[in-house]
Amino acid sequence: MIVITAPTSTIGRRLVAGLLDRGAPLRLVVRDPSRLEEGVRERVEIVQGSHGDAAVVDRACAGAEAVFWLAPGDGAAPSAEAAFVGFSRPACAAFARHGVRRVVGVSALGRGTPMAEHAGLVTASLAMDDLIASSGVAYRAVVCPSFMHNLLRQARAIREQGVFSLMADADLKVPTVATQDIAATAARLLLDDTWTGAGEVACLGPEDLSPTDMARIAGEVLGTEVGYRRIPGAALKERLTGFGTTEAMAQATVDMFEAKNKGMDNAAPRTPESATPTTFRQWCAEVLRPAVTG
Repeated sequence: MIVITAPTSTIGRRLVAGLLDRGAPLRLVVRDPSRLEEGVRERVEIVQGSHGDAAVVDRACAGAEAVFWLAPGDGAAPSAEAAFVGFSRPACAAFARHGVRRVVGVSALGRGTPMAEHAGLVTASLAMDDLIASSGVAYRAVVCPSFMHNLLRQARAIREQGVFSLMADADLKVPTVATQDIAATAARLLLDDTWTGAGEVACLGPEDLSPTDMARIAGEVLGTEVGYRRIPGAALKERLTGFGTTEAMAQATVDMFEAKNKGMDNAAPRTPESATPTTFRQWCAEVLRPAVTG
């Protein structure tokens, strides 16, 4: 039995579909089962509730061989540590109590770099990895740079203003990754019962691109000019708190992007194993263009 947390997330939906296609027995932890893809509920076990709830995650882990772990990074959390480490603590107790053998989690690049020590959300995510590994399970953190999917939040700005905005330096080339490739990597690890111990598996995408490169490619795919505007950290923090994010989580987001601007995401070498297949151009054609033009 494989337990999937956050099965209605962008990664989770693809992971569930891929594992069901392979005939894997699944137990999904979900707050609202009606949000599952059509036809999924009839093929899985469901534990309703939050995977941050000790009673819920305890029920989910009973008799489980493996768990996919995705902390939601709740913007309403009082701190980044609470959002990642605190949220994951009940699950780690359940992993140990029920003898879960393997856990695959989604985390961030940066381990071993000086930037990661003060990188906000990344620092907390790496601490979460350490906590899970200390529970005694075999653990693989799927470590990622920024997701291509994050650009969907700016589909309206691209459509109406022809521009998107980030905190990233305009000409800094960094890896980005498609969520479908993260899901594929997680599925491979969950179905493989041969690995042991704790470690990381990087998903770096096939190329490094700057925001300027991304704007050019997006414009070519959309058939219109797309520009990039860099926003300062103070403006990003103000925007996030205006949306209801706590000050601590907003600052942790700013700290993360400051560390990325110092090269944190460039520290891991791209190898045949870490180079995931989906290009940014392909993602723009398949995902961004329908969101902008639809």
